[in-house]
Amino acid sequence: MANSSTSTPPFQTSQVKSSLSLPKGFLTASTRCGLKKAGEDLAVIFSEAPAVAAAVFTQNLVVAAPVIVSHQHLRHKTHRAIVVNSGCANAVTGEEGLANAEHTTQLLAEFFSCDAREILVCSTGVIGVQLNMTKLEAGLKDATAKFSRERGTAIANLANAIMTTDTRPKMSSRSFSLGGKRVTVSGVAKGAGMIHPNMATLLSFVMTDAAISKKALQTALKRAVNQSFNRVTVDGDTSTNDTLAALANGTAGNLLIDKAEGEEFERFVQGLTGVCRDLAIEVARDGEGMRKLITIHVKRAPNETMAHRIAETIATSPLVKTAIAGEDANWGRILAAAGRAGVKFDVSKVDIKLGNLFVAQKGRGLQFDEAKALEILKRDAVTITLDLQQGDAEVTEWTCDLTEEYIRINADYRT
Repeated sequence: MANSSTSTPPFQTSQVKSSLSLPKGFLTASTRCGLKKAGEDLAVIFSEAPAVAAAVFTQNLVVAAPVIVSHQHLRHKTHRAIVVNSGCANAVTGEEGLANAEHTTQLLAEFFSCDAREILVCSTGVIGVQLNMTKLEAGLKDATAKFSRERGTAIANLANAIMTTDTRPKMSSRSFSLGGKRVTVSGVAKGAGMIHPNMATLLSFVMTDAAISKKALQTALKRAVNQSFNRVTVDGDTSTNDTLAALANGTAGNLLIDKAEGEEFERFVQGLTGVCRDLAIEVARDGEGMRKLITIHVKRAPNETMAHRIAETIATSPLVKTAIAGEDANWGRILAAAGRAGVKFDVSKVDIKLGNLFVAQKGRGLQFDEAKALEILKRDAVTITLDLQQGDAEVTEWTCDLTEEYIRINADYRT
């Protein structure tokens, strides 16, 4: 996270979330090729016009083959498509895995009559298993044969095809004006477990018809990620395959945003951040085995870095997460987690709220209404506010409760 003495300005909600739609010039297709037990498991995103691409990837030292290939392909000036499969991560698969990832891009490049470097490739699923290329090739032939221009339905099919342990698709779309032209940013994500992004995400794909340079898009994406996916956690684990990729094809017709500065660039960042935040919150809301979305708001901290470290420590605390799952107003666990975040603050100034109920003030517990606390904790969304009263920075992060169902899902995931 940025080491700043002041917090990033809060996201403005003036850009109303639109109905789910694909931006101009984008097509998607999805199909079932049998890589996972049930449902569609292969999807393709295609830009009819040459696009610029930006991406962030996992910081895990164990990196999947498609991440390596996409990272290399990202250096190309233009891009046309993204292909993604679920059911097999193609991670820890050696030279064969790399060859399969490259071959996948070559197959798609032949269909679209473009350079293989213009294709980004992603995978998600079980680690350590080779990709079944016979099934994948058949799936690619089927997917490319049925590209659809249907708005909404196409994006829903894309979101469904990339799911693994997700219980529902995750989608967002926002439209706004840039230079008098209507611009759309739409995205999908998958993720329910192994979620603790670090300059990366899980799997997420964003499309926009905005005209923006490759360099400016990369800067915008990093800023958006820092205010969205890098502020969400489910279980503290990062994946081998985490990728967030964005394509911008310029078909909206706005004046090219060539630099990462100025009013038009900031408006674009705002719209992109909105989509990424929508998706990140949906990831937390769909955490494996979860029953409650938890929003953690750390306010009046000395700087944003400190606020983030405190919020993240609370968000990853098994004791905090199980207390919320058990609907137990055990505020001491919250303060104890903050205290081990590795940053110094004056405990005697700290106030804690569950929802709108103060449970501690000036570092000490209150005689609060337990019935009111239980009413708050029984909701499917719970907000924890930690007010340090020691600065102006604030951060909001999202997580979910920790239940016995999380153990069952992950104990049985491979078999």
